Amino acid sequence: MKITGKEVAKAAITMAMSADIEEEKIYKEEYKVKGIKTCAVNIGGNVINSIPKVLESTLVSAKRNNLVEDKHVYDGAILGATREALGVIVEKASGFNAGGKVGVARCGEHIVVCIFLSIGLLHLDEVVIGLGHRVIPVN
Repeated sequence: MKITGKEVAKAAITMAMSADIEEEKIYKEEYKVKGIKTCAVNIGGNVINSIPKVLESTLVSAKRNNLVEDKHVYDGAILGATREALGVIVEKASGFNAGGKVGVARCGEHIVVCIFLSIGLLHLDEVVIGLGHRVIPVN
């Protein structure tokens, strides 16, 4: 059965919404059986000031978890999808401190980055989710 971009996006969203490292491991194994490679990385701080760190952490995590090779085209795909996801959340989270997770999933040519954040607004907990998708060459 061919896995679609929608299913890869669902995996990235699930990884980004995982509560802790143990839950990440469970999801990672479930998706591995289906043929989807995944990883996640915790992020936090002032959203605007954290952008370079989010980009770097996402790329490093994707490489360490063998979602992509260390090649220029893959770096561009990961960073492009991450910037796309950041573009969605920046409008809502700009100027605030936030904490959450970046989830990344890949199957075949589809790679998806999802950023899920909780934003501190006084006593309210606002949430925001951003998603970016790229198509990359299959090895």
